[in-house]
Amino acid sequence: MISIRGAITTENNRETMLDDTENLLKEILVANDLEQEDIIQITFTATKDLDAVYPAVAARTLGIKQASLLCMQEMYVEGSLAKCIRVMVLAESDIKQRDVKHIYLKEAQSLRKDLVK
Repeated sequence: MISIRGAITTENNRETMLDDTENLLKEILVANDLEQEDIIQITFTATKDLDAVYPAVAARTLGIKQASLLCMQEMYVEGSLAKCIRVMVLAESDIKQRDVKHIYLKEAQSLRKDLVK
């Protein structure tokens, strides 16, 4: 079992939030050689300035139907990155946790510069 982190910045409208979340999830799947059926659960957080749609809708639209999904508001910290959706994916895999590829896109790359290539 592995845990994969990721994040992406977006705009506060339904279409853009869903497109960006879908792109993030696709990147995570491809980078870690996972199938949708490998996913056990996904926890989504969104900053307080994103309220147009639940990010989990993108996962269901992608076909991720069996995994448990949970959306929460990210804790607000003054000066933190705005308009950001973060994910934590728990999946079945034979790869070692140290070999997991965490995905940070757009302005969210600033969150984990050590993981962005």
